[in-house]
Amino acid sequence: MSFTVYLSGEIHTDWREEIKLGAQEAGLDVVFTQPVTDHDASDAAGDMLGVPGNGFWRDHQSSRVNAIRTRTLIGESDLVIVRFGDKYKQWNAAFDAGYCAALGKPYVTLHAEEIVHPLKEVDADAQAWATTTGQVVEILRYVLRK
Repeated sequence: MSFTVYLSGEIHTDWREEIKLGAQEAGLDVVFTQPVTDHDASDAAGDMLGVPGNGFWRDHQSSRVNAIRTRTLIGESDLVIVRFGDKYKQWNAAFDAGYCAALGKPYVTLHAEEIVHPLKEVDADAQAWATTTGQVVEILRYVLRK
């Protein structure tokens, strides 16, 4: 069985590479997709549409352009991994989890125990909550077992 997995969320650590490497080492047939993780490029995604009057409209334009990629890749995925880091608030990750819930798309959250309480609603609809990338790889190994 082959799976497409969208890796959503936190962009300041190498968690995506850890999962990709773990899946490769386990011989799993997984195609990984992800948002644009270059923060500056993501913030400027809508700049080609013109110079807005203030930051709100710049963010609005860019979020709409980014949504083309995000919605398409989440829609095409079999599973979404949503990573919440502890350094920044990832409102976009929470939005992606909510989008998955609305679509009935399976997702797994990946975050530390210290933020269980603020993520209780997000975790409540997830198929699993992992605290390590290794646990995510083990979930993939189980789901894809023959």
